[in-house]
Amino acid sequence: MTFRTCVFPCAGFGTRFFPATKVIPKEMLPLVDKPILQYGIEEALGSGLDKLVIVTSKGKDAILDHFDRTSELERSLRERGKLDLLGEVDAVSRMTDLISVRQKDALGLGHAVLQARDLVGGEPFAVMLCDDIVDAEDPCIGQMIRVYERRGNPVIALQEVPRAETRQYGIVAAEPVEDRIVKLTDMVEKPKPEAAPSNLAIIGRYLLPPEIFEILDRTRADVGGEIQLTSALKTLLSQRPIDGYLFTGKRYDAGDKLGYLKATVELALKRADLGPAFREYLRTVDLGQ
Repeated sequence: MTFRTCVFPCAGFGTRFFPATKVIPKEMLPLVDKPILQYGIEEALGSGLDKLVIVTSKGKDAILDHFDRTSELERSLRERGKLDLLGEVDAVSRMTDLISVRQKDALGLGHAVLQARDLVGGEPFAVMLCDDIVDAEDPCIGQMIRVYERRGNPVIALQEVPRAETRQYGIVAAEPVEDRIVKLTDMVEKPKPEAAPSNLAIIGRYLLPPEIFEILDRTRADVGGEIQLTSALKTLLSQRPIDGYLFTGKRYDAGDKLGYLKATVELALKRADLGPAFREYLRTVDLGQ
């Protein structure tokens, strides 16, 4: 089965970055000089996914505008001879044609994915949470696609986390299958460390079969009124095997302020045009006590 479609849930309020995200979608906050979302778009395209669905909400027009043509800007850059910048702007606009659908009510991640049902159709598809930046030579979602194609099971990205941090993640119970692959036996949403079945955390990459939509349609909202993707995945797990995959690469939680700062610094240091000078600057910083 060849994967074509990737769904990007982008309808959240981004409250952890208030007040900036009152007017700027969280997905458009820059990491060095690219919006957070663009890293995910590039990962998807680099993995052969060419039908990209953005689930948005009111006030998120900047997301689609970023990947659209900007004729006035392009004309200005051309007239001023700034052809290098023109090339960058043009490359972004040619990168992909996004398909968008709105999540009119903030009813959770599961509900956001459900909004893409008609656009996905009856094929397996990917879901990518762009908050999770994975810096890898081999794109993370591409690694997962190869596992799906070889084993035929839905795949969820996993990462080992300190047990003290399990309350921040969905955590799985699992049995080893082969190198980097486990068979899931249960999932628990944000358990206390003493109650966590493992330290394997669910990271924002999923390869799902189309029947997940029917399950989401039947999934009841939690006490907060949200339809959780984890709840639907637990139902799916009762019907068929699900693989967990411990991907290769470094993951940054760009949805968290500290994680965002770490990603900004480390990605800047890897840049040929910025890294050397930035590294020298960091050596001069007084870190205090």
